[in-house]
Amino acid sequence: MTPLRPARPEFRNIHVFRDLTTYRLPAAGWVSILHRVSGALMFLLLPFVVWMMDASLSSEISYGAFTAAFSAGLGFVPGWFLKLVALALIWAYLHHFVAGVRHLYMDATHKVDKAFGRSSAIATLVVSLALTALLGAKLFGLY
Repeated sequence: MTPLRPARPEFRNIHVFRDLTTYRLPAAGWVSILHRVSGALMFLLLPFVVWMMDASLSSEISYGAFTAAFSAGLGFVPGWFLKLVALALIWAYLHHFVAGVRHLYMDATHKVDKAFGRSSAIATLVVSLALTALLGAKLFGLY
């Protein structure tokens, strides 16, 4: 006679409000979702990138106004908010790049086992967040 084991929860259709708080997504799942979020964020912030490129390269006067926008603000938008938007753009680019390199490496070497997926996902998160912190410190004038 075999002892009865308690039934494990079975998630077929995850309900956003009921199941999402208890569902534990693996690190590779987080990296995959964040890869899509970072791509969407870069797409949505494309007008901001075009404005930064135009303002920084047009002339010396526009470059001065561009740098002043990050310290004094631009219209009703404070400078710290522009820096936060730029920091979000920095994170989106770095995460998207590092996660893309991870996907390309996995495709090229056919490393698709669970252990490598977990370790490379954690490495992706650590590297992208460390680089974001480093460039964010430069953006906010810490060095």
